[in-house]
Amino acid sequence: MATLTHVNPEDLHHNPAFSQGTIIETGRMLIVGGQNGTDGDGKIAGDLYEQSKQALRNVLSVLAAAGATQADVARLGIYVVGEVDFHAAYQAAREVWGDHPTAITGMKVAGLGRPEALIEIEAIAALK
Repeated sequence: MATLTHVNPEDLHHNPAFSQGTIIETGRMLIVGGQNGTDGDGKIAGDLYEQSKQALRNVLSVLAAAGATQADVARLGIYVVGEVDFHAAYQAAREVWGDHPTAITGMKVAGLGRPEALIEIEAIAALK
């Protein structure tokens, strides 16, 4: 496992779901391209909650292929379409991602590469 240092200044809000910053103490990095709720057959189905779970499973799959876990992730970028509620994505994250807080950027966007996609998640991870 790579070494990450979580940065949470005392004068900023603390939340158990994320860190304000992370330092990658090692020299190798994995960039996980945007993953949406696409299953192994290339299909996207379900609401934001279901698509979020699948997108996170896809991120975990890429991490595993590189010899990493969610504990090695320094940053997640989460993009959701339109006026959907981020809470469904956060609930899915608790179930699939577990207790691995990281720096997170969440954004609402007009659309994604596939019209039926409601979410896309990218990651930066430290490798050994």
